[in-house]
Amino acid sequence: MKIIHTSDWHIGRSLYGRKRYDEFAAFLDWLLELIKNESIDALLVAGDIFDTTTPGNRAQELYYRFLGNASASGCHQVVIIGGNHDSPSFLNAPKELLKALNVNVIGSAAENPEDEIILLKDHSGVPKAIVCAVPYLRDRDIRAAKAGESLEDKNQNLVDGVRGHYAEVCALAGEKQKKYDNIPIIGMGHLFTAGGKIVEGDGVRELYVGSLAHVGKDIFPVCMEYLALGHLHVPQEVGKSGHIRYAGSPVPMGFGEAKQKKSVVEILLADTGNPLEIKLHTIPCLQALERISGGVDEIISKIVDLKSKGSHAWLEIEYTGDKIAANLRWLIDEAVAGSGMEVLRIKNKRVIERVTKWICENDTLDDLDETDVFNRLLDTYEVAADERPSLKQAYQEIITLLHEEDINAE
Repeated sequence: MKIIHTSDWHIGRSLYGRKRYDEFAAFLDWLLELIKNESIDALLVAGDIFDTTTPGNRAQELYYRFLGNASASGCHQVVIIGGNHDSPSFLNAPKELLKALNVNVIGSAAENPEDEIILLKDHSGVPKAIVCAVPYLRDRDIRAAKAGESLEDKNQNLVDGVRGHYAEVCALAGEKQKKYDNIPIIGMGHLFTAGGKIVEGDGVRELYVGSLAHVGKDIFPVCMEYLALGHLHVPQEVGKSGHIRYAGSPVPMGFGEAKQKKSVVEILLADTGNPLEIKLHTIPCLQALERISGGVDEIISKIVDLKSKGSHAWLEIEYTGDKIAANLRWLIDEAVAGSGMEVLRIKNKRVIERVTKWICENDTLDDLDETDVFNRLLDTYEVAADERPSLKQAYQEIITLLHEEDINAE
C-alpha cells in the first residue's frame, strides 16, 4: 500500500494582502497528478487545511473539488485531521457525506477515542493499515484547569494529557491490530515537538500558553510504524527518527521560507514484517519569493539581475543602508517596471530608526503580533517588572482561548 502524507495547506492564506488562490490550486492539481502517477492508495492530511476558522467560498471550492477529484482518481481513502487553524465544527459538518467518497474527517478530539481509529483497506477491501487519526488536541480536551496552578504544572499536565490520549487511542488500535494479522499502525498528529525547526514569518502559532507543551518523541507509543505530523512548516524528521516526520507546508507561508524545498512524503507499506519505505516528492515552486536587503545600489542591482532572468517573483525589500533614502520607493518601482515581478513590501529601517518618536506609528500589523501589542501596553502604563509574569500568563491564556473558539459551532 502506498500512502501520501501532507499537511498545513492553509488554503485562503494571503501574503501582505496578496491572495494566493492560484498557488493553492496549482498545488492541489500537482498533488492530484502525483496520486494518479504513483498509484497512491491513501492520503493523510495532518491538519491546518484552512488558514482561518471561517474559510471563504474560493477556499472551500478548492478543498471540496480536490476531495472529489482525489476520490475519482483511484486514491481509495483520505484521512483528514483538524489543526489549530481549523474550525472543528466546519470540518466535521460534511463528514457523513464525505464518507461516501471514502474521506474520513476527524476535526477534533472524539468523545469516544475509538472514533479516531481508521482502517485503511486496499482496492479489494483487504485491511492493510490502522490509522490513529489524532487531531490537534485543545487545552480543554486534555487538561482540567485547577486554581493556583503554576506555569510548570500546566506544562506537565498538558504533556501528560497528550501522552495519555495517544496511549489510549493506540491501545485500542493494538486490540484491533490483533484481528488483522498485525497490520501496521500509522499515527497522525498536529502538535509542536521539542527541537522542531521553524523560521521567521512562517505563521506557526504557539499551541498553548506561551511556549508550553513542546512534547518529546518519547510520549508517542512505540507501536506506531510511522507518525504523520502537522503544524511545523519546515519538512523535517523528529529527533533523527525517520519514521516520525513533519511533511511541512506545501507553499512558503512567508519570505522566510522562500528558499525551502517543499515536499510531500510517500510511505510504502510492504508485507507484514518488512520495514516501510519512505520517499520524498519535491513540490515545484509555484510562486517565487525573493527577499532583498542592502543599500540602494545593492537592492537595485539584485532587481535588475532578477529582471534579466525573466523573474516573476514577489519581492520583500529591506533597506539597510547608512543614509536615509527618501526616494527609495520610486527607485524600486522604476527598477521593477516592465517585469513580471511585484513588490509586496518595502521596509526602510533607516527612516524608522531616525524618526524614533514615530516608531510605533511606522509599525504595521504585519510587524506586530498580539504579544507585541500587549508588551507595549505594559511599557506604556509602566507596569512593574514583578507584576508582568502573571499578567502575561493570564493574557496568553485569553489569546489561546480566543484562537480555539469555534465560532461555527452552535
